[in-house]
Amino acid sequence: MDDLIDRIRLLRTPRIGPVTYRQLVSRFGSAGEALQALPELAARGRGKAPRPCDPTTAEAEADRVDAAGARYVGLGDDDYPPLLAQCDDAPPLLTVCGHIELFARPSVSIVGARNASAIGLRFARELAGAIGDEGRVVVSGLARGIDASAHIGSMASGTIAVIAGGIDVVYPRQHETLQAEVAEKGLLVAEMPPGTEPQARHFPNRNRIIAGLTAGTIVVEAAVRSGSLITARLAGEMGREVMAVPGHPLDQRADGCNKLIREGATLVRGASDVEDCLGSIDRRMERVASGRDLFEGFDEVEEVPASVVEGLLGPTAVGIDEVIRQSGLSAAQVQLALLELDLAGRLQRHAGGKVSLIPA
Repeated sequence: MDDLIDRIRLLRTPRIGPVTYRQLVSRFGSAGEALQALPELAARGRGKAPRPCDPTTAEAEADRVDAAGARYVGLGDDDYPPLLAQCDDAPPLLTVCGHIELFARPSVSIVGARNASAIGLRFARELAGAIGDEGRVVVSGLARGIDASAHIGSMASGTIAVIAGGIDVVYPRQHETLQAEVAEKGLLVAEMPPGTEPQARHFPNRNRIIAGLTAGTIVVEAAVRSGSLITARLAGEMGREVMAVPGHPLDQRADGCNKLIREGATLVRGASDVEDCLGSIDRRMERVASGRDLFEGFDEVEEVPASVVEGLLGPTAVGIDEVIRQSGLSAAQVQLALLELDLAGRLQRHAGGKVSLIPA
């Protein structure tokens, strides 16, 4: 229990996101040791350390998760989803309710429009059922439209719903019954603390989990600018398969899918196309998942002054790979210096592995 409270405290401490958390545990071996090291690291970055989450607050969160009939699963635990663990920004802690063994089965995500057509809803439901018959778990986001149809179609065979708010918060409200059914028959997953009402900024984070859990993502009806295409883009960046169901060129709800296919996504007409696409990547992802130490690379790094790296940074975001090349330091040394600047409140992390200095 003490280790869980330490992990909650570290994760809920300001300025510590998934990447920073992973680096800290890699460096110090445990969340408890990392908490003790925060002042020294921030001082090396010439700033003030963030105030750690209070133990009482962490204990209250754990009690609320327990009261909701849920539990935590942490990065590095045996039952943490193996493909998600390979993502650099994998959530350090997930709260789950339901059949956690579904994490261990091969899976595919199905996402799409909230204002889907009747034929789109039917196709998503039937496709999810057929994929389930092939032995795969279907993952989606419990949103209206395609997501809901995907969960309904795969309820009997295995479904995982990733929600944007806390594990004890129903969203959207009309899915109260569906969310309860997923928690009973499938698996409900949340990254945010219990009691968190979903906000716009939470949905891209949820989407990365949907993409990260699976070997591939299928898009069924989506506009060009939509959360579904964000999920598809994230899946591609993770090295996972991107699949799409084609639609009529005059239907704007098909624009996103048709665009994905034009750009190289696999065209999906049914479950057999999905199996043909995922057969080889399943084996490759299994090898990747079994061959990486989740907290490697930071425990024996030779420290260098953070100012060495700081001098290469400015208010404009730059790729970390470029900083490594220009500094002449090892990747681990640069990452450690960035960690110190981050904890000092002087670094901003951007999408795509970029960083910048926060103006004084």
